[in-house]
Amino acid sequence: MSILRELRKNKWLYAMALPAIVYVFIFSYLPMTAHVLAFKQFIPAKGLWGSRWVGLDNLVFFFTGPDWFRVTVNTVYLNLLFIVAGTVCSLLIALLLNEIRQAFFKKVAQSLVILPHFISIIVVNLMVMNFFNGQDGMINRLLQDFGFNAVYWFQTPSVWPLLLTIIFVWKGAGWGSIIYLATLTGFSEEYYESAKMDGARRWQQIWHITLPLLRPTIIVLTLLALGRIFYGDFGLIYGIVGDNSLLFKATDVIDTYTYRSLRDVSNMNSYSNAAAVALFQSVMGFVTILFFNWVVRRVDNDSKLF
Repeated sequence: MSILRELRKNKWLYAMALPAIVYVFIFSYLPMTAHVLAFKQFIPAKGLWGSRWVGLDNLVFFFTGPDWFRVTVNTVYLNLLFIVAGTVCSLLIALLLNEIRQAFFKKVAQSLVILPHFISIIVVNLMVMNFFNGQDGMINRLLQDFGFNAVYWFQTPSVWPLLLTIIFVWKGAGWGSIIYLATLTGFSEEYYESAKMDGARRWQQIWHITLPLLRPTIIVLTLLALGRIFYGDFGLIYGIVGDNSLLFKATDVIDTYTYRSLRDVSNMNSYSNAAAVALFQSVMGFVTILFFNWVVRRVDNDSKLF
């Protein structure tokens, strides 16, 4: 058989990949069996398989509720902001770092832009609280020093999509630039030397050579990000907003909504309801990545994921 022949031919390569395969199987595929919880009325004393089967009742509970449309739109909207802003800023950082010719300064600059990624999300949330908290926040103090009125940030939902995007980009754009920078270092210098001979300036080389060569990488990373477009950044959003209902209109996403539902002691079926929402997220993410991969296949077949 062709499969056995392939295994025999590349047995050492598959042996090297075996630990990663086992890891993915244990921590990614085996837990998928718990999705059956979404179709049951889970009672901890009876266990997963002993609980009563209720079919689609848990999904009906979510979709007939008053908040499902709002939290779904907020999740997609915020993630689109994160993906677009994160991709643009990561790409820009990579291009700027690639232009630095002094090795020591380049290493220092790269370390500084990557540093926020390693700051705990709890520390980031405390920093945001100190910056924007009421009258005593640093931002409001600066506004008052320049003669402006203080802004009650935690009572103004309309500003938070932008603020969350800025925080997300500050924390993650430097880390996201690593892949782009690694890709840039693999480009042949012959392209740029030929462009210089033709009189192309540096920005023209970036626009006509670097960005087209980076396009497959940009597409792949964007497709991977789109696969999680129905998953909100729970640590960032809930850590800052918490249970502040004044901001739910603009910041409440599926993950925070599910977490609050899971904490609702009056709802005896909260585990199953949360599992149903998680199943909805997984299915929609799968459909999304299939759709956009199909679009990419039609536009640029060489850049598709599969």
